[in-house]
Amino acid sequence: VCSMGNSTSRLYSALAKTLSSGAVSQHQDCLEQADSAQLDPIDPKDLLEECQIVLQKRPPRFQRNFVSLKKNSASDHRPIRVMQWNILAQALGEGKDNFVQCPMEALKWEERKCLILEEILAYKPDILCLQEVDHYFDTFEPLLSRLGYQCTFFPKPWSPCLDVEQNNGPDGCALFFIKDRFELINSANIRLTAMKLKTNQVAIAQTLKCNETGRLFCIAVTHLKARTGWERFRSAQGCDLLQNLKSITQGAKIPLIICGDFNAEPTEEVYREFSNSSLNLNSAYKLLSPDGQSEPPYTTWKIRPSGECRHTLDYIWYSQHALNVNSALGLLTEEQIGPNRLPSFNYPSDHLSLVCDFSFNQDPDRLL
Repeated sequence: VCSMGNSTSRLYSALAKTLSSGAVSQHQDCLEQADSAQLDPIDPKDLLEECQIVLQKRPPRFQRNFVSLKKNSASDHRPIRVMQWNILAQALGEGKDNFVQCPMEALKWEERKCLILEEILAYKPDILCLQEVDHYFDTFEPLLSRLGYQCTFFPKPWSPCLDVEQNNGPDGCALFFIKDRFELINSANIRLTAMKLKTNQVAIAQTLKCNETGRLFCIAVTHLKARTGWERFRSAQGCDLLQNLKSITQGAKIPLIICGDFNAEPTEEVYREFSNSSLNLNSAYKLLSPDGQSEPPYTTWKIRPSGECRHTLDYIWYSQHALNVNSALGLLTEEQIGPNRLPSFNYPSDHLSLVCDFSFNQDPDRLL
């Protein structure tokens, strides 16, 4: 049991403060859901209000609009909203990533966590997939569980966060889903392999049942190896993940959604592997392009000592035979991002959040 304290504070404890690194270290072996059953539920409007009080000296949130993508509107259920986001590990943002145009003050956790929460609360995802989570036990699990989410965390075996002084434990992938909408059927924590060797990258894959329709689907979150020169390594990791997902989905009999920071441009081999997989996957954000064939020009944009880094690395893949993309959240414009790029006082991460609304295909027996 990972106890997170009482629920008497109006700031809901975790929002007002974070645990010391010493306290967090006691929870590093508690990789599944912490026990928040005795904590009172939070009204999301109240939590949003508290975040906005903390952020009152910062600029307002950027306005982003959903783009309708579905050709026909007939559906027998409410859409399933999925959010993908590399939120930037706090230890890496402050200690390793060298965002030369971002003031250190903009990276203060007490305010940055409120920007992250504000973004999540604004879009109200049914399923939330995060990477670079290093404040799971003291912030995201205790808060999101009280918002009605079931929470799972899988840290990297050798997280680079641990090299940073006064870190908050390892970073990893986290997956959250609304318990009232879905039932957990199966959950797998996957340590990715490459060339038959276990690597430092991980994935979570969960099979859920939609309570409204009774339909099963699989949701997966991952974060592949970063940096130039590791293209073959990422390709091997992607192949391993696809093999695992083929088994979990019984060869695509169960619809699949994969969220992740792939650290790979669309020109890389790992992207082609997912595009050409027997799982019949498509990338949801391609549908925002005029021809439906091109990825966005960027999902991350930052300035490091080596120069400006503008890349498309983040994706939401889905089973195009079984799922429809009803809408997708538009990206920030260059003007909104500003000349100093990301992160900033306006935006908490160097990666943009991706959000899509999915519905099940009306003909579940449609051939691949």
